Amino acid sequence: MANFLKKAFEDMKESAKAQHEVDKANFEAVKTESKAQWEEAKAMGNPEKRKELLQAQRDEQIAAAKERTAEAQKRIDDAKK
Repeated sequence: MANFLKKAFEDMKESAKAQHEVDKANFEAVKTESKAQWEEAKAMGNPEKRKELLQAQRDEQIAAAKERTAEAQKRIDDAKK
């Protein structure tokens, strides 16, 4: 019985350590994302930076739309065969 409890507490200790590592990693990710959002918001105050950011977003959307169009055209071609 004592051996069982000892093993159970060791397992809980290891689990708590592992969960702590996960929590630390998640906290660091949230902290970094928050800083990125702050820097983006700050950059929006600069007209040139804002134009660059908006153009990059538009370019990304255009590329995604072209990819979707190509995929749809391929489906159309496959359906006609």
